[in-house]
Amino acid sequence: MSGLSTHVLDTAAGVPAASVLVTLTSADGRELASARTNADGRIPDLAHDLGKGIFRLTFDTGAYFRATDQRGLYPEIIVSFEITDTGRHHHVPVLLSPFSYSTYLGS
Repeated sequence: MSGLSTHVLDTAAGVPAASVLVTLTSADGRELASARTNADGRIPDLAHDLGKGIFRLTFDTGAYFRATDQRGLYPEIIVSFEITDTGRHHHVPVLLSPFSYSTYLGS
């Protein structure tokens, strides 16, 4: 079964995005896990033993922007992804700034 981690970097400030609440849900909206990013902007083990399927990560970026005195366009980021290979670890990082974000399959 597959494991899942994430990492949020505030690219505008050039720092890890600490204390961002991240929630993992199944495709049908059932909450599977939630945690906050650590001081390094990471959640190293958000979930494990995930089977094949479509999942969603919701990042509470609005609270992060308020806590860091930034105004942002995106109050939350929802990343939908599919696990097809349960034998690998999935790492889903987010590069964040107030008016843009990107994500990718990390290692």
